[in-house]
Amino acid sequence: MTQKEKKIGMLGLIALTINSVIGGGIFNLMSDIAKPASVGPAIIALIISGTGMGVFVFCLQNLNRMFPYLDAGVYSYAEKGFGSFVSFISAFGYWLSVFLGNVAQGALAFSALAYFFPIFGDGSNIYSVIGASVLLWLMHFTILRGSNFAAKINDIITIAKLLPLAIFIITLIIAFDSNMFSLDFWGTMNGSFNWSEVGPQVSGAMVVVVWVFLGVDGATVYSARAKNKRIVGKANVLAFLIISSIYLLATVLSFSVMTRPELASLDKPAMSYVLESVVGKWGAVLINLGVAVSAIGAWFACTMLSGEILFQAAKDAIFPKYFLKENKFNAPSNALFMSNALIQFFFLSLLVNKSAYNFTALLASNTMLVPYFLVSLSQIKLSWKWDGRRISKNVILGVIASVYMGYCMIASGFEYIFATTLLFGPGVLLYIFARKESDKPVFNKWELIGAIMIVILAIISLVCIINGTIDIANM
Repeated sequence: MTQKEKKIGMLGLIALTINSVIGGGIFNLMSDIAKPASVGPAIIALIISGTGMGVFVFCLQNLNRMFPYLDAGVYSYAEKGFGSFVSFISAFGYWLSVFLGNVAQGALAFSALAYFFPIFGDGSNIYSVIGASVLLWLMHFTILRGSNFAAKINDIITIAKLLPLAIFIITLIIAFDSNMFSLDFWGTMNGSFNWSEVGPQVSGAMVVVVWVFLGVDGATVYSARAKNKRIVGKANVLAFLIISSIYLLATVLSFSVMTRPELASLDKPAMSYVLESVVGKWGAVLINLGVAVSAIGAWFACTMLSGEILFQAAKDAIFPKYFLKENKFNAPSNALFMSNALIQFFFLSLLVNKSAYNFTALLASNTMLVPYFLVSLSQIKLSWKWDGRRISKNVILGVIASVYMGYCMIASGFEYIFATTLLFGPGVLLYIFARKESDKPVFNKWELIGAIMIVILAIISLVCIINGTIDIANM
């Protein structure tokens, strides 16, 4: 007999979202941004990216308000807007990104732990793989205890990861050097604002920034486990505001204690060197510990999401029925096992071929933008109908979010857009199997055309990789 499931409250949903978004990226964000941009253009890029992703979060809140009965909104909103196949592409893209991102977080966590235990090397040697594997299955069995128990663990991890970030920000506020901050503020030849020179810096920084916001819909994905589905949208908004504030302060304040060339030349994690330059050795120790906790925390939160998205999608017959099984704690046991078994495989593959993983992980980052783009388009269509077929505020929000997500996909580069179809191509077969298994219609006319295009692009992409037109080694 299954136990009655305890639902997750507002704070739990906020912590889940924060933990899934803030991984290892923030600890090197100031250096990654300093490479293409000075502090002025960096601020503009952060504001534009934050606004674009913020509009998307408000789209999620609006869709949650219109359809509070829908679960795991990242794909169910797409289904409401465009049907089952588009819903599958959204769910599959989200799952791919989360699943492969977990492999990266595992490698990053043990790379950070190597600061204290050199035996772990770069995070991909035999000792790191053993350690990551043990931690992987500890997480697996913890999450199998149920969403409420896992959420409580997630809350503790979130507090632990935010503490070193808070210390970093407070320390840099105290040490703020206005002369250092204003030095080469715009990064232009004459030192004044000139869009012809500032614009390219903004674009370069935006490409860096977009990836660190992925996962802002965490509360939406876990909406079926929420105490009240109407709090999901608010949880996403509040989590986003916290995340944006941390990113903006941690990045911008770094330019007040180190010059742009110094920041750009830092090794990973850059944040440790920034804090060490202000307070000494203990700053580096604190931040390296923070990187490990943060990566493990994001890994834990995303493991929860990876199982949930498969389970909810299987309920709607766009994934196989195998993923519907729950244990006595109402945890999606088969979905979690499949995701974590694949992660285990990729951990082992790092011992054989590290470059193959790097390529796949970069492609997986692009796949998250696909469901975000489809949800943004759904916001336009559904709000148009809901608001009486007029250009309302919500329709405008959908347009802005769609344009922003489209820009982010284009900015990532043609090769990545094209090669991403390699991941979606095989998924079409999975969708066909799931629909036939549940005796559901497979494709309508437009869905069939879309499926054929995806498969054709996947084949062309594979040919281009084989003949060298797309060089995955240098992507």
